[in-house]
Amino acid sequence: MPAGNTFLQEILMNAMNQIIIEGNIVRAPTHKETPRGTKVTSVPIAVNHFYKDSSGKDVDEVGFYEVETWGEKFSALMAKYALQGRGVRIVGRLKQDRWKDENGKNHSKVFIVAEHVDFKPMKKSNVKSDENADDEKRNLEIAAQGLAQEESVF
Repeated sequence: MPAGNTFLQEILMNAMNQIIIEGNIVRAPTHKETPRGTKVTSVPIAVNHFYKDSSGKDVDEVGFYEVETWGEKFSALMAKYALQGRGVRIVGRLKQDRWKDENGKNHSKVFIVAEHVDFKPMKKSNVKSDENADDEKRNLEIAAQGLAQEESVF
């Protein structure tokens, strides 16, 4: 770091936690509530990465990631529009949970907490035609809900 940077500047430079990811919803969302009544929705997404290996062969590598949304309205929108197979773009942050099991073994899980969700239009054969017309409006509503997440989540 250049001379003259303060300790606070160093901390701020290392504090970025943002992810943008696109994929397809693997299965219907699951819903739960925290002990304080905050709604949490989880949905897994699959993300494909295509590349050629060293021999020139095409490779399709698939990664699976858990995405959580927080808050009643955000969860309700996810429950309604997060359909299996639907494409999504998620903007959010990474979160790591750590715990010990009953045998004292440490575990951890990294997942994405969504702050903004864009749904891609479904193929007309999979959805009623009136649902595609409102995709952009839903995206704006979901983005607004993500930014207005409840501050107290536990």
